[in-house]
Amino acid sequence: MRAEVHQVADGAFLVHGNHVNWVILKDGDAVTLVDTGYPGDREGVLESLAAVGSSPEAVAAVLITHAHNDHLGSAEYLRATHGTPVHLHPAEVPHARREFLQQATIGDVVRNAWRPGVVSWARHVLQVGGTDHNPVTAPEPFPGEGPLDLPGRPVPVHTPGHTDGHCVYHLPEAGIVISGDALVSGHATSRVEGPQILLDFFHHERAGVVESLEVIGALDGDTLLPGHGPVHRGSVRAAAEQARDRAS
Repeated sequence: MRAEVHQVADGAFLVHGNHVNWVILKDGDAVTLVDTGYPGDREGVLESLAAVGSSPEAVAAVLITHAHNDHLGSAEYLRATHGTPVHLHPAEVPHARREFLQQATIGDVVRNAWRPGVVSWARHVLQVGGTDHNPVTAPEPFPGEGPLDLPGRPVPVHTPGHTDGHCVYHLPEAGIVISGDALVSGHATSRVEGPQILLDFFHHERAGVVESLEVIGALDGDTLLPGHGPVHRGSVRAAAEQARDRAS
């Protein structure tokens, strides 16, 4: 599967990989890469950088919403090969090093195999390296607070629940929220479209996910770039409220 690159604003691109998304923020020749897909998405990541006129060498930093394998896929490759710093929330740094794992287990998948789409999703996960041991050797916490001095000037916002250190990234001037897995617009295991949270077994703490929707809803924006599903246009507050209603 080739990566699909969609420009959503000046210098902002949402890329669809193997049932997961990443985001490229471009400023001149330099880019910020937010998430990196599955390990099996590496070719797609490189193709998407080329498609926006960039390259791995031009990636100023990789920002990770959370350290699940479908978002961490090529982070260590970029760090080890090109010296690219990999930044996460401090609570997510040991998760990226795989000192622990807050991720759906094989048992979780087996117990939920009766749900539509779960078996085919699990088969796909195996094919693209979703169960690989894929740590980042030297992840780093964010360099300071507030807008990061990186292309796009993203602002990390802590939204725990899916994992302890999950973060969304807010681009206030562009009205964009990069929401990771705290708020999605679709998933291979979902039978609804539009703003929603993932099935319960994907979350480390479901109650935290629901609480974090209030944090996301307070961010000013009209474009949502989720970790799964298409771009969502419209009030971010309304999207968060819709997801909260569906979760109740």
